[in-house]
Amino acid sequence: MYKRQPQDIPAPPPGEAGPLADRLRPRDLSEIIGQDHLTGPEGAIGRMVAAGKLSSMILWGPPGTGKTSIARLLADAVGMRYVAISAVFSGVADLKKVFAEAEAMALTGRKTLLFVDEIHRFNRAQQDGFLPFVEKGTVTLVGATTENPSFALNAALLSRAQVLILHRLDAEALGALLARAEEHTGLRLPLTPDAREALVASADGDGRFLLGQAETLFDVSLTEPLDPAGLSKFLMRRVAVYDKDRDGHYNLISALHKSLRGSDPQAALYYLARMLVAGEEPLYVLRRLVRFASEDIGLADPQALIQCLAAKDAYEFLGSPEGELAIVQACLYLATAPKSNAAYAAQKAAWKSARDTGSLSPPANILNAPTKLMKDIGYGKDYAYDHDAEDGFSGANYWPEGMVRQEFYRPVERGFERDVMKRLEWWDKKRRERRET
Repeated sequence: MYKRQPQDIPAPPPGEAGPLADRLRPRDLSEIIGQDHLTGPEGAIGRMVAAGKLSSMILWGPPGTGKTSIARLLADAVGMRYVAISAVFSGVADLKKVFAEAEAMALTGRKTLLFVDEIHRFNRAQQDGFLPFVEKGTVTLVGATTENPSFALNAALLSRAQVLILHRLDAEALGALLARAEEHTGLRLPLTPDAREALVASADGDGRFLLGQAETLFDVSLTEPLDPAGLSKFLMRRVAVYDKDRDGHYNLISALHKSLRGSDPQAALYYLARMLVAGEEPLYVLRRLVRFASEDIGLADPQALIQCLAAKDAYEFLGSPEGELAIVQACLYLATAPKSNAAYAAQKAAWKSARDTGSLSPPANILNAPTKLMKDIGYGKDYAYDHDAEDGFSGANYWPEGMVRQEFYRPVERGFERDVMKRLEWWDKKRRERRET
């Protein structure tokens, strides 16, 4: 049986020292809460452990979901030497030392599991430094990150490691964690059932944060249990996890955009609130709403763009928090407006056609002729002035010679575009009649 050597880093045994979160660290993969899709018998980690062979992996998930605990327990489960570093505090010299030690241990038949916390904080060159040692099997890399690996890690490293996604801990998992804390301490949390639910909700899926709050409650003496109002006064509520230039930012703006497109004002308002409550710049949200008004509504409701620009003016005039109501109004208008991406599709098609056809000249009859030479070569000759036609429509050809008439804009039968469609159909009919005569 494998025995841990003195130079290995042991998993901290439960005891009375240290924070509650450390004392409750799992001692076996079966004790990991909320990640059964990975650690269970049919999960990727469960299968690797059953086979007794690990591949390099990136553990991607929110804070407090068990990434560090899983890495420690993986080494125990397959009898590997465990070494941990943090990208926040380590540099190239530290990595060289770790790799040299791992190579020396490999010669004795001992394999090394290298856990790199916050691996996304290493720059691209530092990430490249892992490649030869991962490829040779000198180390089995287990990286932990809260950032989207697609953006935070380079492609070469990702191609050599599985990306395993840890879920945000749900209410059931957090409740189980509280029960485990009460069993370990022999104490009951001084909370009413509603306050207990509020405590779980305040953790926002972070088990470590929840245990920190629970430890604070265990350390106080109260004459009666706290209700939700009393709990909110007693504990600081957790600030929403949201980085304005990272994954949470893009996830929420994507959710807002798609909720608007799906005509769900309730969901759209929820994601708008998530962003603004977390501190997003309101003008950024307004810019995205303006874009949505043209991309997903267009002429189905021409007022949509006007509403968004008016909201921008109102917000700049009033500021926060008063001006945020104007953003809410614009959001609700967009969610409940008829939808059409006809203008957006027309733009893409027209831009492609312009690139494909190069520098074709418009027909000479619609070109101005400010000089005698230009008149002599036919500029402006036989131009049909539409207002001279009985119905204000000449039906003339405006396309370059040799280019077939294109149809970029196709309005939908929703909102104002139904009227636009009727106009286009009437002009097409008149154009055919003029050609025939």
